[in-house]
Amino acid sequence: MDLRQLRYFVTLANERNFSRAADRLHIAQPPLSRQIQQLEGEVGAELIDRSSRPLRLTEPGRLFYEQAVQVLSRVEEMRTMMKRALKIEKRQFVIGFVGSVLYGHLPELIREFRRAAPEVELHLVELVSLEQIGALKEGRIDIGFGRVRFDDDEVRRIILREEPLMAALPIDHPLEKQSGPVSLEQLADERLILYPRAPRPGYADQVIALFHDRGLEPRIAHEARELQIAVGLVAAEEGVCIVPVSVQKSRVEGVRYKRLVEPATSPIIMSYRLGDKMPELGLMADIIARMYEIWGYDVPDGLHRFDTGR
Repeated sequence: MDLRQLRYFVTLANERNFSRAADRLHIAQPPLSRQIQQLEGEVGAELIDRSSRPLRLTEPGRLFYEQAVQVLSRVEEMRTMMKRALKIEKRQFVIGFVGSVLYGHLPELIREFRRAAPEVELHLVELVSLEQIGALKEGRIDIGFGRVRFDDDEVRRIILREEPLMAALPIDHPLEKQSGPVSLEQLADERLILYPRAPRPGYADQVIALFHDRGLEPRIAHEARELQIAVGLVAAEEGVCIVPVSVQKSRVEGVRYKRLVEPATSPIIMSYRLGDKMPELGLMADIIARMYEIWGYDVPDGLHRFDTGR
């Protein structure tokens, strides 16, 4: 007697028809009949009255059915309990990120983390920088990768690097055809597409500040919800957009990228909870430091002397 035979019998008892039970079990009818016969042979009694239509259980069959249902229910409880225990035992690490960092090196860092800690269950959550601060404090994420500087007594941050910004232009735009980089003064005369629309302050405010710091007032045409929409609007010739240099890897049809005359950057910031001692944080810091050396980036001092509480 095995669990499969018990499942076959309980299904047959519920369906009261060999054909329907076989369909529900995804097997042919003859194998089902043989398994029931073998079960009856082991029990030493007929469990199914085959002369009735629909089928019905014999007296021993009803007793056996009650016991079989209890056994199968107990087995399912054991499975659920073990899954829950294993899930609790397996450590989890939740990463919050702004969409634009996916065009950079974050995917490679995540792959390296998975190789270094295959026993850790990794989760990714897209959140803008402001949302990451709240998510860290509430414990919904363990580390955040954003672009906006925020001061909070409960959160520490490390600026990993400053990423250059570029202008995203429609493919037939006059500025796209000129040789050399474009200036913010030239872009101030164009219809500007900002992202994200909310929450604020955010990356959109960084872009506006680039113009205001030079006494320029940009012509804001659209405020898109996210980066992909903003770049799509550029492709539709709805305006121009200022994006991190890594975004050009997306190769959206109808969009070209030009360097800026002015030195303009956007920070990539790693944030984590003050006092958090989870080893995954230290592992991620080590991976970033190692990969930055391979890629030829300056490694921030904060990664070399990474700590979570002092």
